[in-house]
This record gives sequence, structure tokens and C-alpha cells, in this order.
Amino acid sequence: MRIDRDVGLATDQEMYERHSHEVTRFAASLVGPFDAPDVVHDAVAALIASRSLMGADNPRALMYRAVLARAKTVQRATFRRRRREQRFAENIVTTDPEVMPEVARAVARLSAQQRACVFLTYWEDMTPTQIGEQLLIAEGTVKHHLARARKHLRGVLDD
Repeated sequence: MRIDRDVGLATDQEMYERHSHEVTRFAASLVGPFDAPDVVHDAVAALIASRSLMGADNPRALMYRAVLARAKTVQRATFRRRRREQRFAENIVTTDPEVMPEVARAVARLSAQQRACVFLTYWEDMTPTQIGEQLLIAEGTVKHHLARARKHLRGVLDD
């Protein structure tokens, strides 16, 4: 185990500047590159607010532990949000008496973008151009989401 005492570092800011790049890389390995800076910011801000960073024997290790804890929280929240979205999508789609339950379950498992394009195409009878205007995305992006959704649905429903 590597012990890294930050002797001579006088402020939280200096400790953060010294270790921010490596803990951000660590966070990116846990939650991906887009959420990593937010995870690091939240973790370090909590450490600074609690005044535990300056008094730590190993501030670097403390930052790693805080980032890991925050990453777990973000992952749990993301999982819960996706589950809520799936349940909501299942409820909306299953209220249509023409929709078979297995189709509703398959549609609910699509990504939010794919589900939106499928819903607007098949339930609202919109064209890819209209969907693009509604969602503020390019028509080609709509077609891409529809193609991926159809491929996924064929795979799930043909079994």
C-alpha cells in the first residue's frame, strides 16, 4: 500500500490541484468520462466542507475513497432513474389496449431516445422529419434511433 503524506501542502486547493487529474481518471473508469468531473467535484467539495481533507494523513487516498463513494451513489441513482423510466414507459404503453404486453416490455427496455422515436413514430404517427423538429435533433439521428430500436425489437420479439 502506498502512503502519500502531503507534507508542505498548505491548502485544500493545493491538494486538489495535485491529485485532481488522477482522481478524475479514476472517476472516469467508474462512471464514464462525462460524469467524472462532476463526481470528483462533488466528492472533493464534500471533503472540503467537512474539513477532513486538510487533517488527513493521506489526502490522496481520502480523495479516492470519496470519489468511489460518490460514484456508487451516482450509479445507484442512475439505475433507479432508468428503472423508474422503464416502469413509466410500460405504464403508458400498456394502457393502449391494442399493444401486446410483450411488445410493451420490449419497448420499455429501449434507450430513452429510441423509445421516444418509436413512440412518436408508431403511436403518434409522426414522420422522422416531424420527430426531429419535435425533439430538436437531426432527421438522420431519428432514423438512426429507429433503426437501432427496430433491430433490438426484432431480436427480442422474434425469440
